[in-house]
Amino acid sequence: MKRLLSALLILSLATGLAAAEETSFNRVRMPNNKGKEIKALLTFSDNDKAIEVRPKKGQAVKVPYGQIDKCSYEYTESLTPILKPSKTHWLQIQYHDQDAHEVLVLRLHKRNYIRVLDALKAHTGIDAELLGNADKRRGDLFAKH
Repeated sequence: MKRLLSALLILSLATGLAAAEETSFNRVRMPNNKGKEIKALLTFSDNDKAIEVRPKKGQAVKVPYGQIDKCSYEYTESLTPILKPSKTHWLQIQYHDQDAHEVLVLRLHKRNYIRVLDALKAHTGIDAELLGNADKRRGDLFAKH
């Protein structure tokens, strides 16, 4: 009987921990106050029910899931000064903080942008709207699902 109770207790603790999950991505960049891109850690926290972005330098940003108004993903291609093509993945999170409307812009790494979009949907229930050249990437976005 003690073993059964112990097993049930362990199972209920494990289930509770699994329900409150955090998913983090470290290959993310965000603009600082001067517009320069800096490395950041993006976390979807079910414990806090918020998206948290912690830049290497500067102030962390915390956006509660309930304050998110809209998310969008955009894929851009451009030529760098040395005429090398640059492909960039952007996530824009529009949210409200009291009466103010805010926008959080993140540059995603080519190796994890699909996982970030999946985590956005899994944790917040919000699908990112596909903008601009994202239609060209639509096959990549949905082929791996």
